[in-house]
Amino acid sequence: MAALALFLALYFWAAGDAWMEFSLEFITQRPPFWYFLLPIFWMVLLVELYDVRRASKPRETLKGIGLATLINALVYLLIYFTSPPNSLPRRGVAFFILFVAVLTLLWRLFYIRVFTAPALQRRVLIIGAGKAGQTLVDVVNDQWPPPFFTAGLIDDNPEMLGKEIGGYKVLGNSADLLQIIEEYEITDMILAITGKMNGEMFQAILAAQEGGIDLSPMPQIYEELLSRVPIFLLEAEWIVRSFVEKSYTGLAYQLSKRLIDFAGGVVGTLIMVVLFPLIALAIVIESGFPIFLLQERLCRGGQPFNIIKFRTMTRDAEKDGQARMTEENDDRVTKVGWFLRKAHLDELPQFINVLRGEMSLVGPRAERPQMVEQFQEALPFYRARLLVKPGITGWAQINQKYAGTVEETAIKLEYDLYYIEHRTLMLDIAIILRTVGAVLGFKGQ
Repeated sequence: MAALALFLALYFWAAGDAWMEFSLEFITQRPPFWYFLLPIFWMVLLVELYDVRRASKPRETLKGIGLATLINALVYLLIYFTSPPNSLPRRGVAFFILFVAVLTLLWRLFYIRVFTAPALQRRVLIIGAGKAGQTLVDVVNDQWPPPFFTAGLIDDNPEMLGKEIGGYKVLGNSADLLQIIEEYEITDMILAITGKMNGEMFQAILAAQEGGIDLSPMPQIYEELLSRVPIFLLEAEWIVRSFVEKSYTGLAYQLSKRLIDFAGGVVGTLIMVVLFPLIALAIVIESGFPIFLLQERLCRGGQPFNIIKFRTMTRDAEKDGQARMTEENDDRVTKVGWFLRKAHLDELPQFINVLRGEMSLVGPRAERPQMVEQFQEALPFYRARLLVKPGITGWAQINQKYAGTVEETAIKLEYDLYYIEHRTLMLDIAIILRTVGAVLGFKGQ
């Protein structure tokens, strides 16, 4: 849609051009080089909408496209009014913004109408009505539109038969499995049994698979739907048998990541140097010195290091010496600090940590030793975050705001473990692009 919008913009721009008509000569001579990069800039602004959950919601789609259109227009106007007269193609850019917004919106609404229609969805039967099955039902009920049609559940516990869980009925037990599959036209089964499985259920599932019914484990579906790891439903051996094996990365990825970290660290440090006088002056005028905050955090393997940030809180934010989590609308945050957090400018000095090799551009949030001790007592696998370097941004940071409670920290941990398990160069790049979108959208906290 962005490429088509560019073509239409060029065509209508040429139609009103006094010098030449639409032609190859017009395309090669009239638009400046950067004009052909507009579709890429548009997709960077829309990167938040390249999330299946957001892409299927009309409201999120309208909000995302509207915000991208506004930012596109404001950035261009800023450049236009600071450039020499008649040096920029006003009409060409205006046509592009108009066409790309309309075409993207039409395509997205078509996607929502057609590709999320019930007729195209899988028909799913959940095997197990215990904790895992109930958790999956809650996840499915929170999705709109639903990711698949859920016919119901089955369980060999006689007490569960006929009960409703989250609006879905327990239809029967293992002996009824093949009949239920035929009656409800089931296409997929989700195995949500965390304990031992009896022989009858095992045989029934095998028979269903032989009949062409797909079987998926509940943690896999949980990860697909939420891009998180279900930490409270995993057994201890998972951290060794599955997680550690999947989290291993090759030498090519490690070298590429380090090169990206170095390049990003250099660029980020240069940006910090340019903005430092203004930021430092604002901090000093409002709340005095110090300008920077040096705070002990844990690196990969639990090694301590000092993270560098612009100070955004009052000087006596922790006068009692006790580490406290940042809360929403935290009264310790100064007015300048609020702006720096919203624009993510407070994190610019962390690029120095990246150049030192203490942090990466992408990874779990660097946490304080006291918090790590507290959380690892309450949350299973919390220390697994230390298998990789902490990052300025990360999968958890772009998917959830700051965690102010243990429950919210558990969700962030699920995102962190998902990233560690699935990290690739493409995922790192996607996270960086989504972070750029968050910065441009003023979405910090």
